[in-house]
Amino acid sequence: MHQIDPTYDGVKPRRVVCHSLLVERDDDGLVLIETGLGLNDVHDPRRSLDAEWMELAGPVLDPDETAVRQVTALGYEPTDVRDIVLTHLDVDHAGGLPDFPWARVHVTEEELRAARAEAPDPRYRPAHWSHRPRWTTTPADGGQPWFGLDGARELDGLPPDILLLPLGGHTLGHAGVAVCDGDRWLLHAGDAYYYHRELDAESPHGHPLLDVVQLGAQVDEAQRLSTQEALRTLVRDHGDQVIVFSAHDPWELHRHRQDSTSWR
Repeated sequence: MHQIDPTYDGVKPRRVVCHSLLVERDDDGLVLIETGLGLNDVHDPRRSLDAEWMELAGPVLDPDETAVRQVTALGYEPTDVRDIVLTHLDVDHAGGLPDFPWARVHVTEEELRAARAEAPDPRYRPAHWSHRPRWTTTPADGGQPWFGLDGARELDGLPPDILLLPLGGHTLGHAGVAVCDGDRWLLHAGDAYYYHRELDAESPHGHPLLDVVQLGAQVDEAQRLSTQEALRTLVRDHGDQVIVFSAHDPWELHRHRQDSTSWR
């Protein structure tokens, strides 16, 4: 995706990312959290992606960047991925679903309902679901408290160390995915925020280019801001127990790649 302005906030220029996680399970294969764009998007973007979105995002259409190729590069078979958990169904989070047609796909009920109602549009593309995924949905209400956040839910067929939590505002059914990693948790916050300094306790602020995307894509600004405030409180009160990161911040991804202790 497009390179971010190198002059802002003292950070070096980096291309926006689509941050995914691959979780090894002792008992039953792999869990992929977010798929990014897929091979179909790379090989025939005009069929599966919106032209205006393509111009805005400027994705790097490299097959080696797809989740399925990266799973293979790690020494696994694609069929080892038994479950996929999505924060939401935007194209840059769900485009790789056709590369894993056998997998169960976990998403919130509200998000799947919104995607089916609104597609086709720039964010929701039916080509990503034409293989009829094995949807497994969680309700938007209910759930349990988790480090001060409400609504955490276990996922059907997965252990209780992987949870889905509502983080509303970006889309109608947007959620975060929490993964227990030893004595700490990782929280993939999806598009709940775009830039790490939005969670700064003293002076939270966005990035001017990323804010253009964030503000243009939100469905509920008040809810988005409330979600970000809840995440700031989480980091302040439980930062030693929970590592929070977003889907698209390249500086976060670089930091976590360098700091192996963050991932055990």
